[in-house]
Amino acid sequence: MFFFLEAAATTAADGSAAAGGSMLTLMVPMILLFVFMYFIMIRPENKRKKKAEEMRNNLSLGEEITTIGGMTGKVVQVTEDTVTFETGEDRVRIQVKKWAIQTTAKLEAEEEAKTKRK
Repeated sequence: MFFFLEAAATTAADGSAAAGGSMLTLMVPMILLFVFMYFIMIRPENKRKKKAEEMRNNLSLGEEITTIGGMTGKVVQVTEDTVTFETGEDRVRIQVKKWAIQTTAKLEAEEEAKTKRK
């Protein structure tokens, strides 16, 4: 790839008219590749992050959650950056950071319904 750039630079130094066209033909595929990668990889990931952040900010008391470690329980307290939830019949309370919440039961049900429709 660097060979093509060097060739375009040496051609431009000679002052030929074809140098501008060859540089353009090199740049167009790179730009198209970047646009393709943005719509295929970057944009969907940003949407997922935004949806997860919104879910974490809208947690309410009594909601069933699952952490990234696989623990499940009901939310009993929500603060600015932490969530306290109870697990099982023992009523053990565990406090975790909001970023550790992976999903809620409501969100899982919506995703399951969406996959059944397809």
